[in-house]
Amino acid sequence: MNFNKKLAVAVSGAVLLMAGQIALADSTTDIVDALVSKGVLTEEEGKLISKGHETKKKAEGTVGFKDGFKFSSGDGKSSMSVNGRIQADYRYFDTPTVASAGVQGPNSAFNADTFDIRRAYLGVKGTFRGWMNFEATLDGAGSSAYVKYYWLEAAFSDAFKVRFGQFKPGFGLEQLTSSRFIDMTERDWVASMAPGVNKGIQIAGTPITGMTYALGFNNGSVGTLMADSSQKATEITNNSDGKQVTARVTFNAAEYMGNKEAIAHIGAAYAYDDNAPGAASTTGAGVSFRTNARGTQFLSTTAPAGTNATFYSNPDVTRYGLEGIGSYGPLKLQAEYASMDFQQSGYDDKSINAYYANLSYMLTGEAYAGAYKNGIMDRMSPKNNFTGLGSSGLGAWEIGLRYSKLDATDFVLGTDVVTAASANDVHSWTGGIKWITDPNTRFMLDYVYTDFGRYITGSDDGKSAALTIPAFRNEKAINFRAQFDF
Repeated sequence: MNFNKKLAVAVSGAVLLMAGQIALADSTTDIVDALVSKGVLTEEEGKLISKGHETKKKAEGTVGFKDGFKFSSGDGKSSMSVNGRIQADYRYFDTPTVASAGVQGPNSAFNADTFDIRRAYLGVKGTFRGWMNFEATLDGAGSSAYVKYYWLEAAFSDAFKVRFGQFKPGFGLEQLTSSRFIDMTERDWVASMAPGVNKGIQIAGTPITGMTYALGFNNGSVGTLMADSSQKATEITNNSDGKQVTARVTFNAAEYMGNKEAIAHIGAAYAYDDNAPGAASTTGAGVSFRTNARGTQFLSTTAPAGTNATFYSNPDVTRYGLEGIGSYGPLKLQAEYASMDFQQSGYDDKSINAYYANLSYMLTGEAYAGAYKNGIMDRMSPKNNFTGLGSSGLGAWEIGLRYSKLDATDFVLGTDVVTAASANDVHSWTGGIKWITDPNTRFMLDYVYTDFGRYITGSDDGKSAALTIPAFRNEKAINFRAQFDF
């Protein structure tokens, strides 16, 4: 080899090795091939340089982006990604909030027209040495930031994983589906009845293709009986210190049979709270519901002292859930049912039941099966991303319609629940359109109509002069969301 060729080889090798340092690895093969084709390098010399570059790259690991900034070790057994989301909302309601005398009514804090940062998450998650998974996610959208999810998971196999920390226990399809990927801007009442984020331990896995299971044991309803309300609470007394057991199993027959165009998902869930916090006291936890537009709070069992003297102090609470998804290509029907039963010695049993059915259609033809993962709906990727004005891609467009029903007629108005702004047999209809510009960005617009079945401001005829706000028996709302996640 002459001096010039040796110099070329040395310079070429140095350039390629430096390219690896600044993440130009994708062009390495092209550069080597070009030098070989021009006779600067022999094939053996090209292979030697490429091998040295790949060896160095493997030893150092990689940095990249795929739905999050990801760092991976050279052997691929350890990785960590930085993830986040922001959901910027606007909500409009047609319901009255202020009396003619200027006195605020009980609903004013809930159905005020407002811009809102619904969620703002930032966190890390990953895998260490190929089997220890972890996550820590900060929620900064409220008045004070806090760590919402933090857990460690020993993944002994796909069929057997043990998780310990604070997480969502296995119950409910829509509750377990990330807020990034739900059908409408807000989850349904069924999800409100599910056990929410909680501290505990859970075993879960996918024992066979298409099947998932989860079995958990956690603190239970510490702060309140509703979903996502116990995440910042801690055990402070043994007077109502029972724990919660949860279980969920799902099966997707289409996935089991290898059909990549369809979803045939069924599932069932169970949860039991032993000696839960008081369901109707000034200090204990209550049951409360707002409309699916995140508007009027129309039902609450937390009442002034003495109002609910005949109601539960520390009930046992049993939850049941059924779920299903039927989908082929761009059409999807998703439905759920949930029941929440209350039992306590010396009192009549009471229950709340809810269900919804959601029909969705991808106008741009994307198949929902591609967004189904491990028993829940996950990220939808457009066939052609929209990348700005002049883009040839339209992104993905979806339309949807949801009907919801809440039946809490076991709870007597004026006895078991607060008299002001109460309803216990409620229907809701939601129509939505969604634009997914790329896998990480979406815009959503929903119209939500709620029929309370009665005037809900303390009078069933809407004529009482004592009302603090004008009576109304339905709510019309518009929800808009701009969302980005990575």
